[in-house]
Amino acid sequence: MLQNIRDNSQGWIAKTIIGLIVVLLALTGVEAMFTGPNNGKSVAEVDGQEISANALTQAVEMQRRQLLQQLGRDFDPAMLDEKLLREASLNGLIERTLLLNSAKDSKFAFSEPALDQVILSTPEFLIDGKFSPERFDQVIARLGYSRMQFRQMLEEEMLIGQLRAGIGNSGFVTDAQIKAFAALEKQTRDFATLTLKADRDAVTLSDDDIKAYYDAQASEFMTPEQVVLEYVELKKDAFFDQVEVNDDDLQSAYQSEIAGLSEQRRAAHILVEVSDNTSDEQAKAKIEEIQKRVQGGEDFAKLAKELSDDKGSATEGGDLGFASKGVYDQAFEDALYALKENEVSAPVRSEFGWHLVKLLAVQAPEVPTFASLEDKLKRDLKTREVEQRFVEVSKTLEDSAFESSDLAQPAQELGLKVLTSEPFGRQGGAEGITANRQVVQAAFSDEVLEDGSNSGVIELDPNTVVVVRVKEHLKPQQLPLEQVSDSIRAQLVKVRAAEAVKAKGEEQLKALRSGKTPVEQAQQGEAWQVVEAATRSQEGVEPVVLQALFRMSKPEANDKPTFSGISLNNGDYVIIRLNGVSQPDAALSDEEKAMYGRFLASRVGQLDFDAFRKQLEADAKIERF
Repeated sequence: MLQNIRDNSQGWIAKTIIGLIVVLLALTGVEAMFTGPNNGKSVAEVDGQEISANALTQAVEMQRRQLLQQLGRDFDPAMLDEKLLREASLNGLIERTLLLNSAKDSKFAFSEPALDQVILSTPEFLIDGKFSPERFDQVIARLGYSRMQFRQMLEEEMLIGQLRAGIGNSGFVTDAQIKAFAALEKQTRDFATLTLKADRDAVTLSDDDIKAYYDAQASEFMTPEQVVLEYVELKKDAFFDQVEVNDDDLQSAYQSEIAGLSEQRRAAHILVEVSDNTSDEQAKAKIEEIQKRVQGGEDFAKLAKELSDDKGSATEGGDLGFASKGVYDQAFEDALYALKENEVSAPVRSEFGWHLVKLLAVQAPEVPTFASLEDKLKRDLKTREVEQRFVEVSKTLEDSAFESSDLAQPAQELGLKVLTSEPFGRQGGAEGITANRQVVQAAFSDEVLEDGSNSGVIELDPNTVVVVRVKEHLKPQQLPLEQVSDSIRAQLVKVRAAEAVKAKGEEQLKALRSGKTPVEQAQQGEAWQVVEAATRSQEGVEPVVLQALFRMSKPEANDKPTFSGISLNNGDYVIIRLNGVSQPDAALSDEEKAMYGRFLASRVGQLDFDAFRKQLEADAKIERF
């Protein structure tokens, strides 16, 4: 329905998909989320639908990029298990296929105007806050997609999003469950801790200990694998000085600008929707009955509130606000522009059903002067020409780099310089081109690193693209023992001190639990740190201690505390004494009840969706090759 389309374009689905596209574009891996064209043999079959080896390769690449981004620059990509990555990626593609098929079987759908709205609102496709067709084509071309392919992928993500929301948002909980959860959440505990310090000074190590660890963990003491890149950089800004705008072009642009200005019409409507429950004949008969009531003098707005199936506009008396041509269904628009103010149309059939259309007001356009628009028009014309040249030259650069064995020829053809990067590893460098995740990924790809090929064009930002090749590959080498002995010594001292204090703590803990050692005698020069009425988010207490505390069993009596122990990251060992558990009044305010209810319902909805996914997989015929 017309108003609902407007409303939905600003709703959860649009926002979710916009966020998804932005993330995927930032990672330059949209294709990995989708089972694209079947290039090569299949790796799996889901209910007769094949998943290609090409799709799996792309998905593995996406998984790797996401992990590297999440784990940070200090993470060594060599630690990634390729077999596990491949298995996880294949499972993801199978799951996506099942969900997409289920969404289609359930008749989920999304309108073309809503798809348009998502694309028009995606930040990656905007220039100065406005949608740029040139920018849109440039971005999706970088990803290897046509407009139709991109729209298809976007629609599929929306369908899965609808399915997920439909199941996830249907979760509910009872008042009893809310009260039980609130009781646990508000529970407090009285406890005390005794910290046994790891004594690193008590640890003695020999040179043989250091050597033995060095030999056993040789793979830990390697220089990082690094590369030095050659690259050529193409910047959009360089084209601005090459572009001239003449007066004829400016005048033509001005005429186009003002020609595009049109009056706006404020419409109201009453809709009788054609659906599974209402046939076309029934809807038409109903709208004709409403027409008679309007002609009989009844208030249009009141009838819209009472009878219109477009709930988004019905509350406003059917008012759709001001809009120009091109917004509404063609039949609806034709009827609207045939009316005079306050006239009501005859019944109009659109793709949504039958309408009565009323023209509320007409707003004439304000035509700006040429002088007021000249700077903007000049800027727009230059930007459009620069965009076009940038795309064309980027394509030329990519083709030339593909055909060349080095970067000298592409650089010479386009008047660019061949630049050299600092050495960097798989985790990337600190700044500049070496800090760009796409560049790092390309540099360590088989094609560039092993085969010595030039990379494809890589977009650093909307104004800059580069092509890279490996100039020097610095392979890992064993670090000499003398260089790493101090770090080995520090690590061994920390580990052995922690092991010693843990053994001591566990022995003390065993004695406390058995009653052989009274609490007062367990201090050994340290004091019990007492905390009363601690909550699950108690400040000033180590999170791992809190987690262990709230997993402990409730004491049988006030004079019979329970005990537990845990090692801290710094090597110290903490003995925890749980003295008592307090359960506050379970009475909840309306606000608390609503908050807990939303939280629990969300969790239930997620569990329901997880169960639904597992059931889909259990019922499907899945073959992995």
